[in-house]
Amino acid sequence: MKATSSAALLQHTAAILSPAQAIAFVVEHGVVLEASRRGAIASLADAIAGEALNGNWWSHPHNRSIFAATRAVRDCSDVLVCRLVDGKISFVHARLWPALARLANRFPAQRLARLKEIHSATGAHRVEEIPFPQWLPNETATQAQQLSDAQACAALAMLAESAGAA
Repeated sequence: MKATSSAALLQHTAAILSPAQAIAFVVEHGVVLEASRRGAIASLADAIAGEALNGNWWSHPHNRSIFAATRAVRDCSDVLVCRLVDGKISFVHARLWPALARLANRFPAQRLARLKEIHSATGAHRVEEIPFPQWLPNETATQAQQLSDAQACAALAMLAESAGAA
């Protein structure tokens, strides 16, 4: 995968208007950051805003759209919500889970924990962390064993590009 500039990512993705389009964005890119951007890793908040955001996205005119889209992605069963990239909220599509599992020993364990928001009846919420590999489906673990390290590295090339750009 060749490196992609933030401007190119924004030009390609500035039409995200719905939660379904936000999920499609994650499916297309494989690994997406919720709000930050790092090298070749796209930012969902930037894509929804149609521009590179500086500071907190809550102050942007599209903040409600960003919130709705990020919550839809967080609720999608085919998306792992974790802190994979630089400890930032990261979305990883299920098609990359076998590669991630194959290379799990190359990442800090806490970055592979599945994050799940739990909302109480009072409106309070907390974040629950499900450690890796407890969240990993058995079928995905089997697929991971069938991958070579080289295949897994190729599938997650955007992470290496991001690290190189940091």
